[in-house]
Amino acid sequence: MEDAAGRYIEFCKSSFPFALDLRGLKMVVDCAHGAAYHTAPHVFHELGADVITIGDKPNGLNINEEVGATHPEALAAAVREHHADVGIALDGDADRLQLVDAAGRLYNGDELLYLIVRDRLRDRIVPGAVGTLMSNLALEQALGRLGVQFERAKVGDRYVLELLHQRGWRYGGESSGHLLCLDCHTTGDGTISALQVLCAMRRSGKTLAELTSGLRLFPQKLINVRIAKGFDWENHGALKLARAEVETQLGSDGRILIRPSGTEPLLRVMVEARDDDLADRAARRLVDAIAA
Repeated sequence: MEDAAGRYIEFCKSSFPFALDLRGLKMVVDCAHGAAYHTAPHVFHELGADVITIGDKPNGLNINEEVGATHPEALAAAVREHHADVGIALDGDADRLQLVDAAGRLYNGDELLYLIVRDRLRDRIVPGAVGTLMSNLALEQALGRLGVQFERAKVGDRYVLELLHQRGWRYGGESSGHLLCLDCHTTGDGTISALQVLCAMRRSGKTLAELTSGLRLFPQKLINVRIAKGFDWENHGALKLARAEVETQLGSDGRILIRPSGTEPLLRVMVEARDDDLADRAARRLVDAIAA
């Protein structure tokens, strides 16, 4: 289709409230030298934003190379350099995003999902939202305070989508920035997800920091442990004992996730806690138990 890009741009814009615009907003858009390089800047510009674009010169080999959602340092630097109000980084296939505020502070998918759900609660009931096994415990607790049920799917946006359909809910996502707003689209789309965040900012007149003030992410410590083939970690006595000790220590303000890698002989040990040191000590206690 010769006009495919134009149709897509108009579709994205249609997900943004007609009564709002982005006039007066200076923003940096990092397209990761990927799929959105010739569409995303136009979407935000046509809604009135002053757009500075980076990562918009693909050569067939440089996709995600030191730019985009997988390398948000480039976006943070550009936001500071141009004194922009906000920065948006997409990844190569443009289905995930990271945002940066005027101070150069990065916001991940958990924070953006919280922000979007909180905004939707202004004018509708949101019975629940879906994250993954890796979603931060603080997100679950913060949504609970808003009266929104939270459920976890396996890692992968396809599993988030499946669970959303099963529950009849509309909003979900991953910490990595894959977000799903099923009242706007049938799948994850970084440009449309970014527009939902900008909509919340425009409707409220608040900054990203203000809109996420009700969510303080817990520190996470992740350690990959190499294991022998056939290692039965689920029935490992020392690990069971250590896990019980750590769970008691963490109480309701922490979480343990132990899962095998699907591609390597590794056991991924992750601990969340309110304190960095506690998360680190707890994770290392579990790792030591695996080696016992």
